Amino acid sequence: MKQLPNLAEILRNTFQTLIDQFIGFVPRLLGGLVILLIGIAVARITALILRRVLERVGFDKIGDRLNEVSIIKQLKTEIKLSHIVSKVLYYFILLVFITAATETLGVDAITEMVSSLVNFIPKLIAAAIMLQVGVLLADALRAGVVSVCESFNIASGRLLGTIVFTFFLVVTIISALAQAGINTELLESSFNLIIGGIIFAFAVGYGIASRDVMANILSSFYSKNKYKMGQTIQIDGVKGAILAIDTTTLTLQTGETTTVFPLQSLQTKKVEIFS
Repeated sequence: MKQLPNLAEILRNTFQTLIDQFIGFVPRLLGGLVILLIGIAVARITALILRRVLERVGFDKIGDRLNEVSIIKQLKTEIKLSHIVSKVLYYFILLVFITAATETLGVDAITEMVSSLVNFIPKLIAAAIMLQVGVLLADALRAGVVSVCESFNIASGRLLGTIVFTFFLVVTIISALAQAGINTELLESSFNLIIGGIIFAFAVGYGIASRDVMANILSSFYSKNKYKMGQTIQIDGVKGAILAIDTTTLTLQTGETTTVFPLQSLQTKKVEIFS
């Protein structure tokens, strides 16, 4: 007759094994906790020192420049780069110590997960720097477009500036995501299709709407050396002295009234010049 297993012996061996494993795990757990506590202290001290150094060297001035960007103002938040950089350093150091602590525990799954986070932080920092530079560049281009449009009296200068800003901002965001290791192929292809259609529609519509303005601007380049303030001329039967010439119009003093002509009239109509 087959002998039945001794259940008491099996239970005793099982509990003994668990106790042995627990006794062996406790020192590793205590060691991991000590490493973690040291890491928290080191991370806090290092982050505090770095934040104060950055504040004293004026590093926050870059953040102040970002706070002036319209899109940041709309978010109603204040960017302090010294706080952000110190926080990133804090968590980076903390993750390094957490990795050491998990290695002490001997839990491979947790160690691999924390190690992947540590490796991701440099990519995240590079993406953040790229995004910051991109926002500043996009805002500078927006201001440049608005300034050029205002100097040439082109309508919708702010609209053009906003379009330029949005375009470069989206490009920057996509590039930053790619730098962080996120797949952006679908996003890039969709963005290219949308931007292509918008640019084509805008170019056709705006070109038709502003053709007269552009004609006047081009006429100013051809006519600015031929006509001077105070000169008496006659355009299409209207005689008077030139009061003002800007990028789009010419103003004549015709008796007690003034007459304003678009500059393209100098190219399309008969003009008589009196000495």
